[in-house]
Amino acid sequence: MKFLSPNRLLVGITFASLSYFFALPLLAQSGVEQQLVKQGLVDVQKVDPSILVELKYSTTDNFVGKDVYDDLTRAYLQPVTAKKLANASKYLQEKHPELRLLVYDAARPRTAQWKLWNALPDMPESERQKYVADPRKGSIHNYGCAVDLTVAKKEGRSGTPEPLDMGTKYDFFGELAYPSREKELLAAGKLTQKQIDNRQILRDAMLKAGFSRIEFEWWHFNSLSREKAKMAVRIVE
Repeated sequence: MKFLSPNRLLVGITFASLSYFFALPLLAQSGVEQQLVKQGLVDVQKVDPSILVELKYSTTDNFVGKDVYDDLTRAYLQPVTAKKLANASKYLQEKHPELRLLVYDAARPRTAQWKLWNALPDMPESERQKYVADPRKGSIHNYGCAVDLTVAKKEGRSGTPEPLDMGTKYDFFGELAYPSREKELLAAGKLTQKQIDNRQILRDAMLKAGFSRIEFEWWHFNSLSREKAKMAVRIVE
């Protein structure tokens, strides 16, 4: 029988321990997250730990009423988009030290895009595309170049982060969520000036960092157009 010398045995144990230590972060990641990392996307909280994350499609608090993401609970973005988000976070905190960005959605696999698309079978496709991108074309979320978010007080009344009142919930389908209709909605008494001001705080930070907004959702911002995203990165299936 062949025995290892104490020194060689120690080296073997140390190597195994180190291998296990470095494997822990990978083991902690879900299969979807591992695919996102493999494609070069990054966890936004590793870029800026002060950014808050509550992926709504990893909960039942969304328009589908179901957990669409399963084991995906962290927000991932393309590195350039994550850097822009960190710049928006920095700008927000410089202007409003008590506030933080709260991410509701980031990179979204196309498999999940189909689930959202198919959850609205009674809505005509022309109307559906206002709220959920056609998965055949791909959402900018599917490329990791879009983010849905709000602004929250770092410490709310309960001592935990508290989202500001934006006039509607996240994923509200209707004109109340349209940034393009805010002046009319204010005049009609359907939105308050405070709600619009809160939206403007979010827009100021995101636009300052290089994001663009869209017409139908106060919470959605793109770092690249769909055309530029297609040329720059691979879609997340």
